[in-house]
Amino acid sequence: MAARPEGTPVWTDAMFTDSEGAKTFYDDVLGWTFGEASTEFGNYTQAYRNGKAVAAVVPPMPGGDTPPQSAWCLYLASDDVAATAEKIRAAGGTLLTEPMKVGDFGSMCIARDPAGVVFGLWQAGIHEGFELEGESGSFVWAEIFTREPEKTDAFFTEVFGYRTKKMVGEGMDYKVFDLGADPVLGRMRMPPEDFPPEIPSYIQVYFAVDNCDLAVAAAERAGGRKVFGPQDSPFGRFAALLDPQGAPFAVIDVRTRVGEPPTME
Repeated sequence: MAARPEGTPVWTDAMFTDSEGAKTFYDDVLGWTFGEASTEFGNYTQAYRNGKAVAAVVPPMPGGDTPPQSAWCLYLASDDVAATAEKIRAAGGTLLTEPMKVGDFGSMCIARDPAGVVFGLWQAGIHEGFELEGESGSFVWAEIFTREPEKTDAFFTEVFGYRTKKMVGEGMDYKVFDLGADPVLGRMRMPPEDFPPEIPSYIQVYFAVDNCDLAVAAAERAGGRKVFGPQDSPFGRFAALLDPQGAPFAVIDVRTRVGEPPTME
């Protein structure tokens, strides 16, 4: 697999207090199977769709006072995690974990932008990232939801060299980031009327599904909760969900598209 350009979404994982419950839920909703837990790396467990790696789940580190709120973390590709970490500091971001080597798999760190958006960096070793993308049960898109879009835009464009385009005439502050070709990330301003103050800025990860309505129904049967949708769009029929442990994510059927794509400039 060719190395992904810096700033490209390359992997996602989440920490769950009940990792076995998370496995059952995502199997029900996205058809995931799971490999053996890696005891050397805190029982980190990869998820697979059709035998290809799509994500991972991990229990909290032992000895912590309060387990963190479950959330999906999106990792962006880096050619040199240590060098990108310095760019993050210079742009006003914060490192939540210092760059570290994860055996032969690669190197990583976790960071936060000046508006509070948490994300990861991944420098590939033998683990190159997603083995399946854009197909049912796998990562297909991600959007940065931020309360301070000016800070977020300045930070991510400085660190990763993204170009930006803004959606025209849709009544929302929405941009897409690209690296000179196809878009790699969306960026949405969080309207205060739609997002209570206790919800921090975050990255919403979208997983592709064959049928959005059936995926939402499966999530609700398995103890998840619908936050928004299902709704048609020019990009697909989608819905935002919370899993039973409170981790937000979205599902989208990219084959069911309604309407013309908005103008971007």
